[in-house]
Formats: sequence, C-alpha cells, structure tokens
Amino acid sequence: MRVDRAVIALTGRLVITGDVPDDLRGKPLLMAANHIGNLDPLVLIAACRERRISPRFVATGGLFDAPVIGSIMRAGRHVRADRGKASAGEALGKVVNALTEDANPVLVYPEGRLTLEPNMWPERGKTGVARMALAAGTPVIPISQWGAHEAMCYGMVRVESAHDLWVLFSSWLRAVVRRPTMRVHFGAPVDLSDLAADRVGDAARARDRIMRAITEGLIPLRIDEPEAPLHHDPTRPVTDKPSPWLSR
Repeated sequence: MRVDRAVIALTGRLVITGDVPDDLRGKPLLMAANHIGNLDPLVLIAACRERRISPRFVATGGLFDAPVIGSIMRAGRHVRADRGKASAGEALGKVVNALTEDANPVLVYPEGRLTLEPNMWPERGKTGVARMALAAGTPVIPISQWGAHEAMCYGMVRVESAHDLWVLFSSWLRAVVRRPTMRVHFGAPVDLSDLAADRVGDAARARDRIMRAITEGLIPLRIDEPEAPLHHDPTRPVTDKPSPWLSR
C-alpha cells in the first residue's frame, strides 16, 4: 500500500469524498466499485488507505498465476475468481468465508470487467456481488470513481508481448506529465434489509440498487462530462448498449 500510494502520487491528483461509517468498521463489509481503467485498482487502494481501510479484491485467477504479483495477491488474502470456468461459482463461497475470517472488507467490481459502455457509465453488472452480500448478510458500500481511465489506456484484452506492455506503460508516462485528477467517492450503505438470499428475484433487485447507488455517486464526479468523456482512448472498445442506470 505504501508503494501504491507513491505510484498514485506520481501519476496525478487524488480527490476523495465520503467515508465508511465508523459502526461498520471491523465488521464484515462488501465494497462495490465501477471499473473504468487498468490503473483504477491502484487508485482504489490509495483511496482506501486514506480512509484507513485495507481492502481485499475479488480478482481474476490469471493475476494469482502471474509471477511476483501472484504471490502478492495470495499474501494479501485477496479472493480468486476464475472467469469462464466451472469453478467461477466457487467465488461466492470464497467471499462469504473471507468476510467471516478477516475484518478487512472485500472489494468487488459488479460489472465484472472494464466498462465498455459508450460513454463510460456503469454497465448493467452481474448479480454476483448482490448474492455475496445477501448470503453473508453484510452491508454494501458503493464506491464511484472517475479519472483513472486517463492514467492508463485500455490497451488490449491480453498482454502477450513487450510491445503490449509498452503501449500501457507509455500511456502511463504521458499521464505522469498531464497529472489527471482521479476522484473516488465512498457512498452511503445500500439498504438490502428487505431482501433475502433464497427469494427469487431478490439478487437482481439487490444488484439494481447497488448499481444505481454507484451511478448516483458517479454523476457529481463527472459533472463536466455528462455525455462522452473528454479524454479519448482509441484503444478502448465499446458496445452499443447504453447504461440502464441513468435517468434520461
């Protein structure tokens, strides 16, 4: 976390609003954030450090298999989720166990990937985070962030060569010169008290509340960019599906 803080301080300016209520600290807690760029996990870690929180990420299995970073992920007790495999469903049980075994919160990306929404608003998201929260009976803190997409380009889906690494690294070097402002907002806990893990449809209802809370927190962070982002990343692909969480 100390190294991360130095990297983010070098990259740009970090602005944090909101906090985690004192009565939720030291208890099982899920945190759900929008996913906008390759560097935003480091931005979230730096923001959490400023708020005296040490989050554990639910992350793709490939990170755990990578040299160096894999050992860091395992030592930090982050939670592995293998995408597109039969074991993907095991992530829910792993998170529930992680919440009961450690007082540090678990941070999840409900969208499951970097957003490809045309204007970088949150995508529909998956019900996994909602199921985790309902199964564990834990509060959910929505986290909204903006600006980290300017710190490193999307690049490619899989890094396979030194050139691929250079595309990412060179975009970060340009950000160091520009020094973008990276904003993170910790929202109020999402009320899921009337929902149950074993009731049909409640996981989708919980997902909808979580995604709306993230979107509502994001609106003031990008008040000057309500439509298309001012920063253009030619490497980022987009879908033709607009965010369902904006009131138009």
